[in-house]
Amino acid sequence: MEFFQKAKSVRLKSNHDKFLHADPDQECVYQDRSGSTRTVKWTVEFPEGLDNVIRLKSIYGKYLTALDDQRLFGVTGQKVVQSLPSKLDSSVEWEPIKEGSVVKLKTRYGNFLRANSGLPPWRNSVTHDIPHRHQDWILWSVDTVEVLPELPDESVSQSESVGDDDLSLSFRLTSAKFSRTQSVKSEGRLIYYHVADENGNVNDSAEGPSLQFKGHGLEELTRKLEEETGLEKIIVCSRNKFNGNLYPLRLALPPNNATMHVVVMPASSKGQYT
Repeated sequence: MEFFQKAKSVRLKSNHDKFLHADPDQECVYQDRSGSTRTVKWTVEFPEGLDNVIRLKSIYGKYLTALDDQRLFGVTGQKVVQSLPSKLDSSVEWEPIKEGSVVKLKTRYGNFLRANSGLPPWRNSVTHDIPHRHQDWILWSVDTVEVLPELPDESVSQSESVGDDDLSLSFRLTSAKFSRTQSVKSEGRLIYYHVADENGNVNDSAEGPSLQFKGHGLEELTRKLEEETGLEKIIVCSRNKFNGNLYPLRLALPPNNATMHVVVMPASSKGQYT
């Protein structure tokens, strides 16, 4: 767990020197040598009451999920996808097991996240199983993209950060104490967001990813969320506190840089809002 304890988001590199990507179709995952795109960024979540497992959420708001289905008929290896289950269960939980400077990610049922090689369509695919050969295919390097906020400590230098424009750099982590609930004090407001699926469904029972927004208007926020999610032509919605319905934001943002919770609705979504 030490690779993830201070991480807000990470990227994972396989033994083939390829990074784990979330496909823009918001369902598949794959490997690619490019490590500077936003699709390599996985937000780390720590399930309440469990200290040995994590969840990994893609930039599309969906979780890295181990399915029971075979990826290819007659070939070992079960599917790994992005999904947003109505209830977060063990299929989206991974147990990090340290192997020197790398980790293995184990499902709750004993399989391991595996980066495959070979001929298409096997090449660049990602599955989960217990390998009898190619034991190194289940080893992953972990690069921290964002660190959790740290408590002030004058005796410890501040961690370096990796910008969105240069994800190929790595972090130099410090040993400062930190709090997962502490807010970053900076200009602007904190925006928590969830991404609705193509049917307009959204699971916002758990805290979603966040960003620090220094703009002032809805148009600026919309552009910022498009950059964060990789989506185009989105509708920024809020949830009515009384009836739970979603409604599109059309007016000015709340005053005094108040924290906001919003839902990103793709323009192609079939969902309904008021």
